[in-house]
Amino acid sequence: MLPMYFWQKGIEIITGISIPASAQIGHSFYIAHFGGIILNSNTKIGNNCNISQGVTIGVSGLGDKRGVPVIGNNVYIGANAVLAGKISIGDNALVGACSLVSSDVPENGVVVGVPATLVSSKSSKGYI
Repeated sequence: MLPMYFWQKGIEIITGISIPASAQIGHSFYIAHFGGIILNSNTKIGNNCNISQGVTIGVSGLGDKRGVPVIGNNVYIGANAVLAGKISIGDNALVGACSLVSSDVPENGVVVGVPATLVSSKSSKGYI
């Protein structure tokens, strides 16, 4: 166990990306650029998802609302976006760059801004 911890820390230092071994990530996961990606150890990400640099997926909230996002299939998350709390990101959703997502995103939803608001239902098609 201890040698694995050192390997993981070494990889984090070299790549600037922290993905704990306990994170559940589907097939065809793609990281677009180097660095600054932090995933909570309880993160759940579906199949065929793209994450850009600077993305944080973390725990937030109080009481029953405390938790980590559950991310569906074919989701695109733009650069420097933050997804936090016990929320659901629907299949084929797109999260715009520099957005703060703290509420659910529907299937095919496109969200942008701080806080993120739904601006379209055109999905992530063309981004994945």
